[in-house]
Amino acid sequence: MTRTVYVNGEYLPETEAKISIFDRGFLFADAVYEVTSVLGGKLIDFEGHAVRLQRSLNELDMQNPCTKEELLEIHRKLVEQNNIDEGLVYLQVSRGSDGDRDFVFPPEDTPPSLVLFTQNKPGLANSAASKKGAKIISIEDVRWGRRDIKTVQLLYPSMGKMMAKKAGCDDAWMTQDGYVTEGTSNNAYYVKDGKIVTRPLSNDILHGITRKAVLRMAQEAQMKVEERLFTIDEAKDADEAFTTSASAFVMPVIEIDGVTLGDGTPGPIAKRLREIYLEESLNAAI
Repeated sequence: MTRTVYVNGEYLPETEAKISIFDRGFLFADAVYEVTSVLGGKLIDFEGHAVRLQRSLNELDMQNPCTKEELLEIHRKLVEQNNIDEGLVYLQVSRGSDGDRDFVFPPEDTPPSLVLFTQNKPGLANSAASKKGAKIISIEDVRWGRRDIKTVQLLYPSMGKMMAKKAGCDDAWMTQDGYVTEGTSNNAYYVKDGKIVTRPLSNDILHGITRKAVLRMAQEAQMKVEERLFTIDEAKDADEAFTTSASAFVMPVIEIDGVTLGDGTPGPIAKRLREIYLEESLNAAI
């Protein structure tokens, strides 16, 4: 089935969608994005993604082509037209094109480009991977310094995922100056003696929407949370670990650099947080 996608004001079959070869998202990765999960045909934490989108645009002095209400309408229409029950909506805003390539930004009145499409992901909430748990490796973090802006500069995270795949693992955690920053497409946590430890917010990591929700839920469930820098060796000595992201929710981690955590199965805190997150998010979905 051919998907319906959205490109600069038009709903089109994906085979007819076009963007200029001079678009700065294509030439310079001068673009930001968001991914919103869909469960039961409804959007999960749309408000959080809309707020973070605006923050990313502000940090790059980029225009927002739509109001929040217009974006919500586009999301809902794409979900409906593509019959998405469980899946994702991808949104990307670039600085657009003024018809040529130049390192200097185009004139301020150049319209930004807005693209959205859906991905059908049956079984997203009840994934086999979450029951098995993920195996990860650690790699050096060599990305640019503004990881808090959700740009499309994802080459190194993609390389990190391929490094993990070649090592027979599922993902990678990145480290800088000896401390874990985050996963290739997720925030990272470990649990020791019942305490959840994760890196605090800064320019060094993405300000995860799922991270924010999960930490709030953990505290409401009377779980201990400590936000501080931690090393990969601390994580390897943990009782359990997990990651959070909009597309995988809470994903247990069972192995780090070949070291098995606990008994090698998803830990109780990760499993409980996943249950709480899915329950509350479904209740609040729009």
